[in-house]
Amino acid sequence: MPVLTEFLQYRMTGNNHIENLTHTIQHYLNTSGLQAGLLTAFVKHTTAALMIIEDEPGIRQDTHEFWNELIPARSSWSHNALNPGEDNGHSHLRGQLQSPSISIPFHDRTLTLGRWQHIVLIDFDTRPRTRDVVLQVIGE
Repeated sequence: MPVLTEFLQYRMTGNNHIENLTHTIQHYLNTSGLQAGLLTAFVKHTTAALMIIEDEPGIRQDTHEFWNELIPARSSWSHNALNPGEDNGHSHLRGQLQSPSISIPFHDRTLTLGRWQHIVLIDFDTRPRTRDVVLQVIGE
């Protein structure tokens, strides 16, 4: 079975910024030449993560509020105290809790997502950054 790899970059603003990757990933599958298999997406950062959500404005706002309530930004995080100038201890903790990768089967060159499911990248950091996402597909 062939394995294909693609590298993507996204300019993110931080502070729970969400970027929908679904159409980009689906386009990649359409041009891959593979009919069926498994796609894995992985973000190469400790302060960002990948999720599957219903991507609409209410859920985006709820997601922002959820992360701010669950793991609030505060200067007392040990990461911040031990690393002068750092203010993103909460960003690392959020990244630990939410996965840096997802795997989704595909069939007939189509992601097998449910009707409302979208693949999103979320950036937990406190400042703008470029985020690297790796797509790897195994299939036939």
